[in-house]
Amino acid sequence: MNYKVKLADGTTQLIEITTGYFKNWKVWIVNINGKAAMLYKLGTEWMQRNEDHLDSRTLKTIGEFIDTMVSPAGTPSLA
Repeated sequence: MNYKVKLADGTTQLIEITTGYFKNWKVWIVNINGKAAMLYKLGTEWMQRNEDHLDSRTLKTIGEFIDTMVSPAGTPSLA
């Protein structure tokens, strides 16, 4: 699905987020600016594959956005 996300640098980007599985991990495929990145959550921290090159602020912002989609307001995310 397509979402508008306000990034840490103040710009608003249209991104496409889909979910899937890689081996036993739940992953989120994020298409931003024509590039795809595979994100996953390790504990409370969002990570990306070595091949993907999102800067840390963008990664954190998108991860927090996914957290709000996955868990209702007021409950911790267990994504």
